[in-house]
Amino acid sequence: MPTFPSILGFGAIAIDDIVYVDQPLSAGKGKVLHSARSFGGNVATALAAVARLGGSAGFVGWLGSAADDAVLRDLVASGVETEFAPRHPDARPVRSHITVGSDGERFIAYDDDAMLGTASDFPEEVLSRATVLIVDSYAIRSLDVVARARDLGLAILGDIEWSCGPATERLIALCDHLILPLGFARTATGRRSPAEMLDALWSPSRSAVVLTDGGRGVYYRGREETGLWHLPPHRVMVVDSTGAGDCFHGAYAHALMRGADTAGRVAFAAAAAALSITGRGGREALPTDDQVTELLASTNAPSAVELKNAYVDTGT
Repeated sequence: MPTFPSILGFGAIAIDDIVYVDQPLSAGKGKVLHSARSFGGNVATALAAVARLGGSAGFVGWLGSAADDAVLRDLVASGVETEFAPRHPDARPVRSHITVGSDGERFIAYDDDAMLGTASDFPEEVLSRATVLIVDSYAIRSLDVVARARDLGLAILGDIEWSCGPATERLIALCDHLILPLGFARTATGRRSPAEMLDALWSPSRSAVVLTDGGRGVYYRGREETGLWHLPPHRVMVVDSTGAGDCFHGAYAHALMRGADTAGRVAFAAAAAALSITGRGGREALPTDDQVTELLASTNAPSAVELKNAYVDTGT
């Protein structure tokens, strides 16, 4: 009998074809330096990050029914439990074509005409033995499962990047740990400054709201703390930012499992994400727990600063 994972997730799982070019994307064109195929997807990479950090992770979204399915084999090789994932012969991954510029920034073109979410009758026995459920925007296809998990007491960690209207609004309401890219938070709230966005997204049911902003760092608010906070970024050599946000979510979930407070969870996740962008693709540089601990202990590790002003503009 497989072990019941502590951290579950369902959502995007992808196969990425990545091209690295010798110019920044803003140049409009550039010479191909290297190309590769790798496995990715928001939730799948987050769970791979959990496993790499030494945590217990299980993918419970739709998977293909073939025993030699490439996505299935990759998850297993990454240390992610797949025994409880529902199977369907028509299930397939999202296919993505990613161009990475010389500055590490990337453009992602994807085809998400795929079975995403999970089975509506997903067994309560599996949910009830977990502590955290990671979901992304595609969880609107399985809102009842998310609601059941919330009712069972799981922490719902939401990685939401786009909206489909009322269904997404309901999904956001179900997430007690809401971790959004700052760009989407700006669109969702209509606010401009991080402080205003954090306030607009806060509710009494939240444990934390976290806004990730790439090279500008992270903004956050937690239930057990007063004030709004900004954690500046770690200074690392950027090779490829693909999957950095996904790694952040997985590391945050891992720190949550270990009982860290909001500041500790954000600091741990930010350090893990920083290390993840020092390699190619979304998985190559996923860090170990020791590597994250070492970076956090370094003399130039950033410290969080309280947002004293109500309006802090991050640009357009």
